[in-house]
Amino acid sequence: MTKAFIFPGQGSQAVGMLADWVEHRSAIPKKLDEAGELIGINIKKIMFEGPKELLRETRYTQAALYLHSAIVSDYVKELGHFPMAVAGHSVGEYAALYSAGVIDFWSGLELVALRGKLMFDAGETVPGTMFAVIGLDDDKVDNLCNELNDSESGKIIVAANYNCHGQVVISGSRDYLREISPRFKESGARMVKELQVSGAFHSPLMAVAKEKLAKKINSTKFSNTNIPVFTNVGATPETNPEKLKELLIAQLTLPVPWTSVMGNMYGFGVREFAEIGSGKVLSGLVKRSVSGVEIINVDKYEDLENLS
Repeated sequence: MTKAFIFPGQGSQAVGMLADWVEHRSAIPKKLDEAGELIGINIKKIMFEGPKELLRETRYTQAALYLHSAIVSDYVKELGHFPMAVAGHSVGEYAALYSAGVIDFWSGLELVALRGKLMFDAGETVPGTMFAVIGLDDDKVDNLCNELNDSESGKIIVAANYNCHGQVVISGSRDYLREISPRFKESGARMVKELQVSGAFHSPLMAVAKEKLAKKINSTKFSNTNIPVFTNVGATPETNPEKLKELLIAQLTLPVPWTSVMGNMYGFGVREFAEIGSGKVLSGLVKRSVSGVEIINVDKYEDLENLS
């Protein structure tokens, strides 16, 4: 077995997600209704009908992404496909933990719903934003962030996502980031673009959400697993439930080293990457990070035909 499951994070959501599965899997609407009752959100309506501006709000996006990925993962396994390892980008790590058997479906949903709400509220309390920096070496981005970061005066700027070679997302104080973002273009970046997000994710500005999330994670049952989870913190395979809790809490304010995750999974023996969930963002990042691998997307129901 050389297949790994990878699960997308925020930005991969799309209106209509999971809707095409209903015709073939009649249990999905009931499960989404139950999910909505649990978290107090009509998440099925938001996923199926949008509008996209509502779906884009972090407090809804994260639950929608988790539900899509977790439910599709179950159907992939029903067909006899199981991963040798899993990983998820940011909130996608929760679906990875579910797929690996570390958390149960409903516990994962509760965690993600709380995370999304806390992160949304943090963005309202301490305005932040994120920019994609394309075409600049990681070291140059790091150096610029270190030079421009001024935490003492509240001017925060850090690298948040190392997505692939030449693509880093920076995160920090909203007005300050907008002011100094041209510096990255001046330093050689091909493109510097603000992302449609509601806060400075994976930065110190998310610290206000950490205590409540940590309390919920620590009170949730995490089980032993034989399927390694390549974590967002450290990018290495982990199976110990207590360690996974610790790393899941830490990832809220630390960067996602996705380039290293992909490289380390390849070194572990992964030769097939199945992106489970909405969109194809991670598949594109895999292509730019490792070579000689097969990449499969399972988003729409018809994508099941691509599984080998």
